[in-house]
Amino acid sequence: MHTQTQDAYIVAATRLPVAKRNGMYRNVRPDDMLAHVLKAVLAQVPQIDPARIGDVIVGCAMPEAEQGMNVARIGLLLAGLPQTVPGMTINRFCSSGIQAVADAAAQIRLGLADVMIAAGTESMSVMPQIMGNKMAMNPAFFEREEHLGIAFGMGLTAEKVAQRWQIGREAQDAFAVASNQKACAAIAAGHFRAETTPYPVTTHQPDLAGGQVLTRTRTVCDDEGPRADASLQSLGKLKPVFHARGSVTAGNSSQMSDGAGAVLLVSEQVLKEYNLTPLARFAGYAVGGVAPEIMGIGPVAAIPKVLQQVGIRQDDLDWIELNEAFAAQSLAVMQELDLNPDKVNPLGGAIALGHPLGATGTIRTATVIHGLKRTGGKYGMVTMCIGTGMGAAGIFEVLA
Repeated sequence: MHTQTQDAYIVAATRLPVAKRNGMYRNVRPDDMLAHVLKAVLAQVPQIDPARIGDVIVGCAMPEAEQGMNVARIGLLLAGLPQTVPGMTINRFCSSGIQAVADAAAQIRLGLADVMIAAGTESMSVMPQIMGNKMAMNPAFFEREEHLGIAFGMGLTAEKVAQRWQIGREAQDAFAVASNQKACAAIAAGHFRAETTPYPVTTHQPDLAGGQVLTRTRTVCDDEGPRADASLQSLGKLKPVFHARGSVTAGNSSQMSDGAGAVLLVSEQVLKEYNLTPLARFAGYAVGGVAPEIMGIGPVAAIPKVLQQVGIRQDDLDWIELNEAFAAQSLAVMQELDLNPDKVNPLGGAIALGHPLGATGTIRTATVIHGLKRTGGKYGMVTMCIGTGMGAAGIFEVLA
């Protein structure tokens, strides 16, 4: 039983093109990415006074170094928002972005705010390793067998899922090829344009002969990750990365990426006040826990919860953004819940499009909302597994 005083509506949702780690954003700071996407999401609804924003909640899975120091507050100030607008960085690993959307919506649903921004930013290029700048595991992880899974790398957990749910190498590679094919087709058809804000990438190079710095700027509009040449033959040549006799490879795993996304949410009062047409209604959100060593199955613990909360059946979902951390875990989740493959990641997923950790949830929120608007669907879900053994799922209702 839960009580809310009002609904939360999404009136704008946008994202930057996603870059490969050390790719087109290798010299771009994550706080600058965040500032750019915050300005972009507000520009889509210029009627709203930024001073009315109750909070800016930003997901970031590795909130340190260039994306430390409460990157939410820094990003909003760099974006030129009023100093009276607060900001908070949150971290639930890979679900940080969708958690930010849920937390922002909760403030509105409880009547504590009328305007909120949820966002996510992550630069995996600035992280020297996947576990941040310093690996510092608690020795207690290794004292009890049930805690060993906390120390597993994400790839090893994918191997555990592949073994338990009997997901073979060929199935994983075929899933990865399909992800790339769908993503390339979507880019060619322009299906991502409505959700994407181009980003101007500026590079500085020394001109030793002239004694000056040469500045070049190019605007990037498309995701960098999708591979048009991906095939069963090319992926089949890759060796397992995490287990000598395993099946998980770089080709059937999500890409390490840089990116940012933002969502603007308001109450019904603000909708009426500014005569706004909402893109969607935030319908519900749930999280759940599983054993850390099989973290990839996490969505199975969250999806039934959120469906019950919202009061709809799984078949009512028209679009499912299932984060492709690994092909093995995506296939296992689809198998366990009997998800309709035609509804899962119709424009490709993280294997092709990338997974900038804490930003992915807001990025894919923009994808599912704009995708449903384009195709005439009603209910969409964003769901993912989470390191250390969790799952998250959020549902949105696109209004006719």
